[in-house]
Amino acid sequence: MFSLPFFRREYPALKGERVMLRMPVAADYREWAALRAASRRFLEPWEPRWPADELERGAWRQRLGRYRADFAQGSAAAFFIFETGGGKLVGGITLANIRHGVAQSGQIGYWIGEQFAGQGYMLEALRLVSRFAFDTMRLHRIEAACIPDNKRSIRVLEKAGFQREGLLRSYLRINGIWQDHYLYALIADDQLGERTKG
Repeated sequence: MFSLPFFRREYPALKGERVMLRMPVAADYREWAALRAASRRFLEPWEPRWPADELERGAWRQRLGRYRADFAQGSAAAFFIFETGGGKLVGGITLANIRHGVAQSGQIGYWIGEQFAGQGYMLEALRLVSRFAFDTMRLHRIEAACIPDNKRSIRVLEKAGFQREGLLRSYLRINGIWQDHYLYALIADDQLGERTKG
């Protein structure tokens, strides 16, 4: 994949009323590992199976390297979500599989620490990343896949304006099992319509 001009700038930071999003840095390791460890039982049903070294520093360094390489290539932008007030890490959200040319699309994935779930942080983060995708990245379409049983995720996607487009059979291997997913999407024109209404 080729590098795109806007990826040569500094890593983006997105600011909302209650959350601030920025790319992960090495100094985030302890807070990230602690939040993920405390939320493990809450997160595992909705994520790929955790490797044995998931929370170790070596795996963290590899993760950061991947984030930076993907960003430099223009294929993804990973963000951590922080409270604007106390500055606590609450979760993460990634715009990945970015395609340009005729597709102009990307896929969103996210996670939130159990203690911060259901408080509106992810909804605001999703809206910020959607605006970033359309306004800065100039994408036309963003997608998110969601296990049908994940009612919380379905609710946040629908509140953010994503529309369900269908069922992807045996789509992703989650927690060791190939699982069906609903496909949700948001189109740049949908986002524009929301802004002109409000």
